[in-house]
Amino acid sequence: MRIALAGNPNSGKTTLFNLLCGTNQKIGNWPGVTVEKKTGFWRNTGIEVIDLPGIYSLSPYSADEEIARQALFGEDLDLVINIVDATSLERSLYLTTQLLELDTPLIIVLNMSDNLIKKGLEVDGKALEKILGVSVFTISALKQTGLQELGEAVKQKTFLPKQTTKIFPPAIETHIATISEQFTSKHHRFVTIKLLEEDRHFTYLRPLNLQASVNELKAEHGVDAVEMFAGFRYRYVEKIREQVVTAVPVIHTMTEKLDRIFLNKILALPIFGVIMFLIYFLSVGVVGSLTADIISNLFANLGTSLSALLQGWGASPWAVSLINDGILAGVTTLLVFVPQLIMLFFLIGLLEASGYIARISFFLDRLFHRLGLSGRSLIPFIVGSGCSVPGILASRAIDNDSERKMTILLTPFVPCSAKLPIIALFAGFFFPKTAGLVSFSMYLLAVFVIILSALFLKKFFFKRQGGTYISELPDYHWPNPKYLALDVYERTLEFIKRAGSIIILSSMFIWLLASFNFRFQYGVDPSSSMLAGIGHLFSWLFYPMLGGEMSWGAAVAAFQGLIAKENVVASMAVIAGLSGDGANATIFANGSLFAFFTPVTAIAFIVFNLFSAPCIASITAMKKEFGTTKMMLYAILFQTSLAWIIASLIGGVGTLIMRGLGL
Repeated sequence: MRIALAGNPNSGKTTLFNLLCGTNQKIGNWPGVTVEKKTGFWRNTGIEVIDLPGIYSLSPYSADEEIARQALFGEDLDLVINIVDATSLERSLYLTTQLLELDTPLIIVLNMSDNLIKKGLEVDGKALEKILGVSVFTISALKQTGLQELGEAVKQKTFLPKQTTKIFPPAIETHIATISEQFTSKHHRFVTIKLLEEDRHFTYLRPLNLQASVNELKAEHGVDAVEMFAGFRYRYVEKIREQVVTAVPVIHTMTEKLDRIFLNKILALPIFGVIMFLIYFLSVGVVGSLTADIISNLFANLGTSLSALLQGWGASPWAVSLINDGILAGVTTLLVFVPQLIMLFFLIGLLEASGYIARISFFLDRLFHRLGLSGRSLIPFIVGSGCSVPGILASRAIDNDSERKMTILLTPFVPCSAKLPIIALFAGFFFPKTAGLVSFSMYLLAVFVIILSALFLKKFFFKRQGGTYISELPDYHWPNPKYLALDVYERTLEFIKRAGSIIILSSMFIWLLASFNFRFQYGVDPSSSMLAGIGHLFSWLFYPMLGGEMSWGAAVAAFQGLIAKENVVASMAVIAGLSGDGANATIFANGSLFAFFTPVTAIAFIVFNLFSAPCIASITAMKKEFGTTKMMLYAILFQTSLAWIIASLIGGVGTLIMRGLGL
């Protein structure tokens, strides 16, 4: 048995999916597109569950709606479970009216029932069941109530058989019947309505009298069929609401009280700034200062013991160096930052699950609109703080083409988890007492760069106005600790997997080039190695930002960031280990190739890696979303040029000022 979960964003659909499937989940991509899909198996059953993207309708105005419609229309499904926000029936049931037009059996689940009393509402599920002709279950995914009844009905297939629910006036139903009887395939009612709406996805079908029906409907109602059908759907939903929803005494909710603070026109932005400061202060400042030295010493001791063990086994010097100075030095340098990433993922997940992100997106919509964007763009930016790839893919929910392309281009500017090790490394060493503040300042700089870039792009390249942002604000609620922990676990595991694959290969490659010269002689000084020869070709590019230093090591590390931003730190660790006092040398120790760094050039180097072209995975995602290689190359050129200019100004001017002050 295969079932799909369909519903509006913020309806609790994914929470229900996690409850049903637990850890029996698999994340992949929809066929042909790089948008994530979740599939899983209902606990202790063979029922496959597909978690569709959150959508408002089956009219494909966005990529998410297009994917959901393809899945519902084309997948071989035995059942669709429509998750409806019980507190917002009028919004949620519009999608339901379209799902009723499909031939797939349907169950309606009224979720968030625990919030009805707080909203001053009462919903008669049995009356709704009678009107729509499908089974209706009332649950609370958050409180885990009503799930047993739902589960039994699905497993035993005791839900009501689906009936054809006719919601349009008789004259329109006659047109639908006349055309649909020409089809024998599945979903003939849905297809017929889409043909009458002149949906471009069904133009290959040419039933008799279609154009005559389209013209007659336009003449009779004075609007196109899309607007006409939408109007009748909303009127039908309004009638349902009048019949099944009753008012009860209202209790002023905590959400209303909190919104007076968090959406206050004066306090909202300062509060958002404080929240983001606390995120970086806690993850980089507090957690970083508590764990970095402990983990570094632990791995340093591990390296010493491993070297002794390998030498005792008679391993050759190059093999010991490869494992210790190459693989171990590169990977463990990144693992030092895992506790900080866990805290970052936890805090961002807390904001997402609590309902705060939806609110700050709504609040910033007016500001973003002036930049050619809308509040929708904030979602990819927030998602991009974890990883740029899903952030770029999240732009598919934006239907305005100019706004979507600007969002794709600007999302890599957000400091993602892969860039956090770079920020934490330099901030922790050069600014040990203010590492959290310096890290937060990089976030503020990213916001400033995004704003300036958006203004520039809007003026010269994307002159169309950003789209309108309409969103239902969910109630504030405490995130479920179990699913928050699962989300943090998945994100952290993904980071470690990446570090365990790309980083190992890159570290081995860097070690090989840094340990051999072009005559393939081992044990040469790194400055005479193949890596140094390659690095010297590009070191002049970094001369201004590094305060007049021609560092081939910094050039190599920065170019490694094109593979994965984590590689910047890993590459520096390998090069420093070979150029300093063995594997125990710190990256910035005396004798290391990176000992020349100063606080000013450290900031400049962070900035370059922060805003230059993202990793290869993000570049691939940009190409996919832009649709052309040319646009992707323009984006890379813009990002890297801007990064070079800002970093050079910071490094060059800052170094001159420091020298002028005698510092």
